[in-house]
Amino acid sequence: MAIEAAVRYPRISAKSYEHPADRAATSALHAIPLIDKVIKRLGEMTIEKRVRQILLADAVRLGPAQIPATWQAQVHAASVLDIETPPLYITQYPLANALTFGTANPRVILSSALLTDYQPDEIDAVLAHELGHVLSEHVYYTTVMVLLQNLLGGTLSSTPLAGLPVRGLYMLLLEWARAAELSCDRASALVTGDPMTTCRMLMRIAGGPVEGMNVDAFIQQATEYAEEDDLFARHMRFTSELGRTHPFAVRRVRELILWVSSGDYDRIRSGSYIRRGEEPRASAEFEAAVRHYRERFTLVVERSVGGVAKLSGQIADWLRRTPSAAADD
Repeated sequence: MAIEAAVRYPRISAKSYEHPADRAATSALHAIPLIDKVIKRLGEMTIEKRVRQILLADAVRLGPAQIPATWQAQVHAASVLDIETPPLYITQYPLANALTFGTANPRVILSSALLTDYQPDEIDAVLAHELGHVLSEHVYYTTVMVLLQNLLGGTLSSTPLAGLPVRGLYMLLLEWARAAELSCDRASALVTGDPMTTCRMLMRIAGGPVEGMNVDAFIQQATEYAEEDDLFARHMRFTSELGRTHPFAVRRVRELILWVSSGDYDRIRSGSYIRRGEEPRASAEFEAAVRHYRERFTLVVERSVGGVAKLSGQIADWLRRTPSAAADD
């Protein structure tokens, strides 16, 4: 896992590195009747514009004249993945965090704690991870998840969402988001050229920017976590993760190490990867993995809203009562 010279991946498709859990969760979302319509309807509302204005008014936008080193890291990561560079903002927040928001025009948001407490290569890994969301087109669902999170927190309580099964939809998007994180950890490793940097970043986000932490010991901890044979403990993990936007850090490290060990990381680094517009049909082996992860997603549907049929009925009722932007014009 030694650091290699920087490379670019012209026209790289996210399918080159996508985790099967990510594809399974996306597939399961699409399989829910009317889900794409409700996502589109939420995107038509003015909530996103409101958040963008707040961001412009109460955060710092980076560029060549504003923290240029971090902005250049953003430009570099976008260049490596062969995508346009999205705007980058920093907001005052005491915990290390980052997110990408906005459907048509994504914006990357970093917390100030990342810049003050983390090493430059760890910040590079975070930026690469966020741009993985952009390349994978996760941003549409991520934005809706953030909007629903704000609604549940009361900050968007005036939004015309009465009748929409907000909590159930939010729980489904959380399950999808946790799967999507695994794909973007892979994107982070590809951009930085060193999976250990991504692992170290995950370790420090889990434990804080404390001197003396050992990434090899953290990887061993992840192995112990994965090999836990107590069925009750495994069940507790499932229930504990349901309300989280991200998988547990040790699981993310374990998944990344397994992917690198499979040889896919080196294969992509050598230039053998899928190009955009040339995505082949998934293999039978990959489809089997998708089916496996999709079973978990179905369980989340049952626990959150009582089943697909019930959720679809609630969504249909809301769509009938809520006019679209096109109808308002």
